[in-house]
Amino acid sequence: MFRQTFSATSRALRSTARLGTQRQTITIAQSYYNQTPLAVARTRWYSSETEAAKKEGEEEKANGEAEGPEAALKKQLEAKDAEVRDLKDRYLRSVADFRNLQDRTQRDMKAARDFAIQKFAKDLVESVDNFDRALSMVPQEKLKPEAKTEHTQDLVNLYDGLKMTENILLSTLKKHGLERFDPDGEVFNPNEHEATFMTPMQHMDHNTVFHTQEKGFKLNGRILRPAKVGVVKNK
Repeated sequence: MFRQTFSATSRALRSTARLGTQRQTITIAQSYYNQTPLAVARTRWYSSETEAAKKEGEEEKANGEAEGPEAALKKQLEAKDAEVRDLKDRYLRSVADFRNLQDRTQRDMKAARDFAIQKFAKDLVESVDNFDRALSMVPQEKLKPEAKTEHTQDLVNLYDGLKMTENILLSTLKKHGLERFDPDGEVFNPNEHEATFMTPMQHMDHNTVFHTQEKGFKLNGRILRPAKVGVVKNK
């Protein structure tokens, strides 16, 4: 009798549990079907998007692991190439700046040297002019061999000594950039000559220098003092 009672109780409990499970399943199904279509679609959309994102992430991760060493080496090579180009550009700029500095320094030194000796050179020009004036005072006829006598020999010796001294002085000045020029017979150049007078002359071309009153001087190719000249004016 006890066994029968226990069996009946067990069957009753199993029936109650089965009934509760069925009710719970029916309740969940009703709550799912009571949702709106938009909510269901939204749930499905988020679910599919998450799955697609996971797949893409896994694929990118797999590709990154597969191409990782090559991509890293390629990036390093590109970085080194960019660094080399930058260093080369800096090197060329530095060389150009250094050469410009050398040229500018040489020009400054030359200008400073010319300026330093310019006043001294102008003072020497007066001495050279005095030598030229002294030599021009001796008539050329007395310097000819047939005109030499016992009385004129001393004058000839003095003239030769002054002429030799003048030549040595001019040679020394030329070594340092100071050079004398005589434009006699040349075309008048207002940048190098200073016309003190003009006169017509039939046997010479117009605007030609026919007389040098004072010779000019150049210092390192630049006009230190223009020559004072007489110019032909036939027009």
